Parts: sequence; structure tokens; C-alpha cells
Amino acid sequence: MTASFHSVLGKDFSAYLSYKRALGRKFDTEELALQLFDRFLVEERVSDAALVQPALIEAFLASRPRTRPRSYNHLLGVLRCFFAWQVAQERLAHSPVRAHPQPVTSQLKPFLFEPAQVEDILTLASQLPDNSRAPCRGMVYRTIFSLMYGLGLRVGEIVHLRYRDVDCQRSLLVIDKSKFGKTRLVPFGPRMAQQIAVYLQFGVDRYGSWQPDDPVFSFSFFPERKPMRIETVSQTFHHLILKMDPYVPPGVRQPHLHCLRHSFAVATLLRWYRTGVDPNQRLFHLSTFMGHADPASTAWYLTITEALLREASQRFERFADPRREEELS
Repeated sequence: MTASFHSVLGKDFSAYLSYKRALGRKFDTEELALQLFDRFLVEERVSDAALVQPALIEAFLASRPRTRPRSYNHLLGVLRCFFAWQVAQERLAHSPVRAHPQPVTSQLKPFLFEPAQVEDILTLASQLPDNSRAPCRGMVYRTIFSLMYGLGLRVGEIVHLRYRDVDCQRSLLVIDKSKFGKTRLVPFGPRMAQQIAVYLQFGVDRYGSWQPDDPVFSFSFFPERKPMRIETVSQTFHHLILKMDPYVPPGVRQPHLHCLRHSFAVATLLRWYRTGVDPNQRLFHLSTFMGHADPASTAWYLTITEALLREASQRFERFADPRREEELS
């Protein structure tokens, strides 16, 4: 994504984005936010960078009403970071951003699928009928949803998988330059290996030999294979959820595609607790496996379910009172 800027700060915006991307950051949403501010400066006919003062920043924020504090705070945060960089580069003496973030009310927790519910999703996915533009939908979507729940992959990582990224001999997926510009290796076990092998062989039987750059998941084959769109996968998942109509407890978001990844993380932590593994000692491993920027992002999962909090409480009680461990065992 490469934007053209036209305001008095246009060159600074471009330099800032180049600097961040040189550090491996994607900065696509930040670029969109800076484009909005750039357009605002042009419309207001701001011809001198010295005129970018707190009042102008607040006028821009007011011109972009946001219904959710999180959206407003993101826009404000982009400006705050940009001008902080300007100051660090000695392009400005001080930042003109004076606005404060909006308070965020308690956020809804993500919906977490139980194993039986995931099995229902996979069954419904395998029963999806083909159509003229999407053959073999059942096989394709069942495999995609299995990868999301079984390996905790992001949907964007799955749809961008190429045949060369699947190493069946070593039971590895190569996730190339995913979120935060990271590339990582994701190992998989025998059951997932069998499912992937069946899917790849199915592709050979139906369409011929795979080429290294072929997208693993595609509904378009002529004149070339193109990867599926994230929106297409998300919409299909949404239709399956409507058929299931699962109960959503108060304080929990409606289930959506990314909840499969959340469910993988929580299920992994629960399994560690119940088998005597200390999650705090393994949190870094899970963070790396899932491609998080840092373990703090993964630690959030420790606080979102009653089951995890209960397991953590029991672990602490056993630590604090050895007699309690004997009672529980």
C-alpha cells in the first residue's frame, strides 16, 4: 500500500511510513488515518506546518466522528505517534497533539467455541453445496476452519498460504510475513497432517499437479489460481453460525470467524493447566506459535474465561496450601 500525500506535511507522512516499514511494520491502517488528516489539511488550506496547532488537531478529530471510543483512540493514537516521531527527528520542537483518549467501557469478551460446537461447524462446512464459481466448497471450508481452530491461525494467514509453504515431510507450515511483518514456522501433529495431505491430494486429483506459487485455497483456476478473499471466508462462516444459532451469554460478543483462533488459545491454556504445566512458563511459546507481537498479548487470554480463572485459582491454592493439593488429588 503506497499512498500519495498532498498537504504541507505530505513529505513527512511519507518519511514516517517509510521509517516504520523499514522496521518491518505494515502500517496500512495508519496510512489510511494519515491520508484522512492529509486530506483535511488540504481542505483547510493549511500552507505552513507551523499552523498545525492543538486547535487544528481537535478540529480534525471532531470532523471524523467515531461511534466507538476504540476507533477514536486509534485515530488519535496515529497522530500522537506521528508527531512524537517528528519531535524525535527534531523536525518539531513539540507535539501539537493535546487531545485525550476517550474512556473505554468494559469490552465484551470473545465467544469461545466448545469442541462439540467446532465439530458441528466442521460438519456443516463439509455439507456446503458447490456452485458454478466455488467448486468443492465443503472440502475447502472444512480444511480452513480446521486450521483456524486446530493451529490458531489467522484467516489472512490461511488464505495466503502457497503450496511451497506446506512442508508435509517436516509437518510444518511456513507463515510468510504475516501480521507485524513476521515469518514463523507452525508445526502440526499427525491428525492435522493427515487432513492436509488428503486436501492436497484432492487438489491433485481434481486440478492436476500443484505449482510452488499456487494458493492452497482458491476457487479461481483460469487463467491462474488466485487466493480466496478473507471476506468470502468470513461471510460463509457467518452463514454457518446462523444455522447453528448458539447461545451467547451476557457480556459476550456474537461469534465470528476470529473466535476460532481465540478458542484455540484458551483450549491450549486450559490443557496446560489440567496436565500440570505452568502456563506462565510456556506463555512465550504460545505467543511465538500464534505470531503475537509480545507475550503480553497472549497473557490476555488468561483473564477471559471462568474456566481459566478457576484453574488458576486452584493452582494458587495448591501452591499456598499443600494440604489442599492432597484434598484435590
